[in-house]
Amino acid sequence: KNYPNPFNPQTTIVYNLPERSYVNLAIYDILGRKVVDLFNGQRSGGIYHQIWNGKDNNGKAVSSGVYIYRLTAESLESSEEFQQDRKLILLK
Repeated sequence: KNYPNPFNPQTTIVYNLPERSYVNLAIYDILGRKVVDLFNGQRSGGIYHQIWNGKDNNGKAVSSGVYIYRLTAESLESSEEFQQDRKLILLK
């Protein structure tokens, strides 16, 4: 989950990986357009905290509204896959 939600000016997304995985964490607008990639790469098992500051891939502040974060993880040890989508609300 993320906290705080609703948020302004930033929110923290917390996730736990049971084993070494390839991870993609991205933010999308309500129409499904990608706003920003927060992380894309390998991570060891453990708990992670990723901050989103309400900016897009170009560093421009996005408008108030509902956004979705999508976390996908593919284990590099067992090849299991996981995907989770959650809503974020940015209030200015």
